Amino acid sequence: MADQQALDEVVRFTSDLIRIDTTNRGGGDCQERPAAEYAAEQLAGAGLEPLMLERTKGRTNVVARIEGSDPSADALLVHGHLDVVPAEAADWSVHPFSGEIRDGVVWGRGAVDMKNMDAMILAVVRNWARQGVRPRRDLVIAFTADEEASAEDGSGFLADEHPELFEGCTEGISESGAFTFHDGAGRQLYPIAAGERGTGWLKLTARGRAGHGSKVNKENAVTRLAAAVTRIGEHEWPLRLTPTVRAALTELAALYGIETDLTDVDALLEKLGPAAKLVEATVRNSANPTMLEAGYKLNVIPGEAVAYVDGRYLAGGEDEFRATLDQLTGPDVDWEYSHREVALQAPVDSPTYARMRAAVEEFAPEGHVVPYCMSGGTDAKQFSRLGITGYGFAPLKLPEGFDYQALFHGVDERVPVEALHFGVRVLDRFLRTA
Repeated sequence: MADQQALDEVVRFTSDLIRIDTTNRGGGDCQERPAAEYAAEQLAGAGLEPLMLERTKGRTNVVARIEGSDPSADALLVHGHLDVVPAEAADWSVHPFSGEIRDGVVWGRGAVDMKNMDAMILAVVRNWARQGVRPRRDLVIAFTADEEASAEDGSGFLADEHPELFEGCTEGISESGAFTFHDGAGRQLYPIAAGERGTGWLKLTARGRAGHGSKVNKENAVTRLAAAVTRIGEHEWPLRLTPTVRAALTELAALYGIETDLTDVDALLEKLGPAAKLVEATVRNSANPTMLEAGYKLNVIPGEAVAYVDGRYLAGGEDEFRATLDQLTGPDVDWEYSHREVALQAPVDSPTYARMRAAVEEFAPEGHVVPYCMSGGTDAKQFSRLGITGYGFAPLKLPEGFDYQALFHGVDERVPVEALHFGVRVLDRFLRTA
């Protein structure tokens, strides 16, 4: 059981880590090393021997192993990233890197994504050192760089260059699961992630004939690009259900006493009300235009125009995704991946999933655990190269009206102290027997 020191430490660690600015602006503009040194110091204080590894100077990862009591058991990877997305201080109620604790809430960038989970891991490991606890299976603890960009300096580097550190790992847990989702009707759901859509970030390039802005030009690169972007933005993707999403819909329908009709998923989602938010983004592939680049002077038609699209595809859906993009872009616009990662699928009938469910239910007996698929992605994609099946399990008990998902990359990111305490207790319970 997590002791009072663990409850105090998880709050302090969260605040301390937030105060270490690890903003990842992309293109290599980030320094995770100070946060990595902090995490390594806490692990060393628990009697572990953490390794600090870099592909690029200052882009530091930390890995440590805890030996389990059952040498025949597969190892479990427990990982969190140290970097955060940018935050504009002028938009926030408190400074995003203050780590301020106010009215029982810890404020700052990373409070939910995901320095809170990093702090939980550290608090649990140190609690075990004080109590002489040894988990059943080996645990590999990893704190990574670069998750908020390409992961090339983080989990990708670790998976490709240091696979020996993850020897025996068959499963892993990380962010975005086991948080309280209030459905507005008095029910508390705890979705555990058992899948992720794949990442297909795209660069579109239209080429045409450069010329004077006053002349007729039927080979205008901007016009060609705009037409392709409009087609992509307005495209209605067909329904595609993965096993995880089927399980989510089935369990939610049963919980609400709704007949499970997977032949009309849109109607089923409507009947689920607010709970539909857990699955509606993952019943289809998607592609959202996000950036445009063209021209250098108002009266000059450029010879090239570029757009970027955030594409996501379900497990088994990449071929359809590619074929659809070929059709939507047309003959005058080329597209390529600027970043691509696989879609993931994890079983919801595994012993590990059952243990995660049991740990949540022990401390939130009023809650209903359901599986779900993440609309985005995590470092689990890179670790899947090593044959590691990933789950999203970063437990938090949140009050009604606290929009957890909206705070990811949002303004005034924060986490309640009581949520962190719950997370430590649940994580401790799960990892002891995992």
